[in-house]
Amino acid sequence: MSDNHPPYGGYPDPNAPYGQQPPYGAQPGSGAPYGQQPGSGAPYGASPASGAPYGAQPGSGAPYGAQPGPEAYGAQAPYPGQPAYPGQPAPFAAAPPPGKSKKGLIVGLAAGAVTLTLLCCGGGLAYVAFGGDDKDDPTPVASGSATPGPTATPSQAGPETTGPDEPTNNDATTARYSSDLSAVCEGGSILNAAPYTGPSSAKAYVFSNAPDRPTFWSQKSFSSDKSYYAKSADFATASVIGCLKVVDGSEGTPKKCQYKATDGKVVTVDYISSRYTLTFHAAKTGEKIGDGGTVTAPAARCPSFISYNKVTMKSYAAPDSGTIEAALDRFLK
Repeated sequence: MSDNHPPYGGYPDPNAPYGQQPPYGAQPGSGAPYGQQPGSGAPYGASPASGAPYGAQPGSGAPYGAQPGPEAYGAQAPYPGQPAYPGQPAPFAAAPPPGKSKKGLIVGLAAGAVTLTLLCCGGGLAYVAFGGDDKDDPTPVASGSATPGPTATPSQAGPETTGPDEPTNNDATTARYSSDLSAVCEGGSILNAAPYTGPSSAKAYVFSNAPDRPTFWSQKSFSSDKSYYAKSADFATASVIGCLKVVDGSEGTPKKCQYKATDGKVVTVDYISSRYTLTFHAAKTGEKIGDGGTVTAPAARCPSFISYNKVTMKSYAAPDSGTIEAALDRFLK
């Protein structure tokens, strides 16, 4: 017979690693010799201390392998608002009030999602108060567009245009009479004058100053048969203004003319010739658009009627109307 068998028919621990098994016949790891009762004091074959026979389910009623309830580990109930084990609502979701439907909670969560979505997309919101009524579920209302639309700008509406009565310079005025158009000869413009579009359809007025009254402009007449003639009442149709400005130092030798005054006395008046320059301007803008040359104011013979200064006893001859018409014919032909 071989002496490899352990005494008393005992077997080594099969779970011990190779080389660390106790020798045959050694006492178990508990220190108790083979054959003694376990440390619990219960004889071999006795039921467990719990009283349940071996193989029975635990006292909790849960099958082996199932996760025990929180009471098994002495865990307390979860804090309000915190998640717990199966059956609890999602984190931070407040429990519905007693007797109320959970639909208000669900609608509130849906409204929060809609609000967050619209805020991210740039839309506006109309806020609605939600109640907990089971019959009428409130519906969140949102207004605005998720995608902002284009807004109109001045550049998209087109360039600004100058209206018919908007000034083009600081000296622009609105004429009420034909004499008001003489402001063009002082550097101004007429807001309600006709625009100059060419010589063929233009209507014209002509004004002249005098050596003794350089800032006073009198209207000069010409034949009403001319195509550029306009009545005084039709001043708004004028688009061309002719300005006759006296040439400084151009006065000629005075001609002595005698007249009988209203009191019956005979007076002598110095009748003086001079020269003028004629320029043409657009009535609406005041812009110079042409030259009419030189117009003489002859004093070769004494007129039948004369206006004179009683202090200086001088009178200045008026520009020749025939020369003015000839200059207008050339420019407005």
